[in-house]
Amino acid sequence: MRSLTTFAAFIALGVSALATPPTPRPAKEFDFVTPAGQHILLSSLKGKVVIVQGLLTTCPHCQAYSQLLTKMQQEYGARGFQAMGIAYDVDGPTAQAYVNTYHVGFPVGYASRDAMLSFLGHSVLERLTVPQIVIIDRKGVIQTQSAAEGTPELQQEQNVRQWIEKLLGPATSKAAPPAAKKAPATTAANH
Repeated sequence: MRSLTTFAAFIALGVSALATPPTPRPAKEFDFVTPAGQHILLSSLKGKVVIVQGLLTTCPHCQAYSQLLTKMQQEYGARGFQAMGIAYDVDGPTAQAYVNTYHVGFPVGYASRDAMLSFLGHSVLERLTVPQIVIIDRKGVIQTQSAAEGTPELQQEQNVRQWIEKLLGPATSKAAPPAAKKAPATTAANH
């Protein structure tokens, strides 16, 4: 009986280790190191809607997703959107070659697989599919992310666009400033 209880506990721990972390939850700090050696802290992007793309530079799906995020960066950047990439299979020069080759229009840093797993909240026992996607709101809260085995919905343009627009809120138009209020007319009786 004792061995059956031990086995059940082991299975329960194994299953929980492979579960997708709950969302929403506060994003852990992450230090994006760009190929130029610049450090960008995730916390410095608070106030923006951020999509972090965990990628492998040789992955065609990652390359295509980087193109989608480049398009979204151009479209939504002025409203407070920021795409960030983390290549976790390479060093700085290879990450820069990825940016240059695929004309990526947002910062792509690099990190170890362990650092990426820690940020994502996944276990080292899990096999990740790529791209891994994390969507963070203006307050620094992860609203959704890919499961370890991937989440195809987060790779579809329509769904990405819906998340960005939802988290950015309505676009504000640049309306003419309100007219200045006229001062009340004064009369001799008011003096």
